[in-house]
Amino acid sequence: MSFMILQTPNPHSLREALPDFSRTTHVFLPINDCRNVTEAEGGTHWSLLLISVVDGVAFHYDSLPPGNYWEARQVTMKVGALLGRNIRFIHLEDSPLQENGSDCGVFVCLSMRHLLMKRLLAANANEKVSMSLGGRKVDARAGRKEIAKIIDGFRKEGERRRSASLSPLGKKSRSPPRIE
Repeated sequence: MSFMILQTPNPHSLREALPDFSRTTHVFLPINDCRNVTEAEGGTHWSLLLISVVDGVAFHYDSLPPGNYWEARQVTMKVGALLGRNIRFIHLEDSPLQENGSDCGVFVCLSMRHLLMKRLLAANANEKVSMSLGGRKVDARAGRKEIAKIIDGFRKEGERRRSASLSPLGKKSRSPPRIE
């Protein structure tokens, strides 16, 4: 979605293709540095943009700065245009930093989960929430393992559902019990 917003000169032309943000409090947008719309798997780096619609503020988390600063700022301005209001852009200088050139996607996933689960969903409605990730340590290796485990769980669930829908009466066929 963020790539589509970034690459479209007039974001209002996307209104029907995008979700209705009128009842949304926060939008999480992975940002990629690909600028070539003809390149399906382009770009070399991912970062996270969290837009607090209720507060009119966008927070940019980049594990390899300056990284996607320009892209995140452009998406913020275009989302603001879609919402009909200015969105203040904050590039957070205290984002956890990756130690190599290949962990940016893992950092995006783990940061998104932390911000959602530990900050936004854990807060009271009238409570101010710190959106800083300063001092937070990210274990990319453990994160990769966790993400692989989640994907494997979805794969197994998909296989279970497919086999259940293919068997007679929508249930898994069972072998008769063996008598020994």
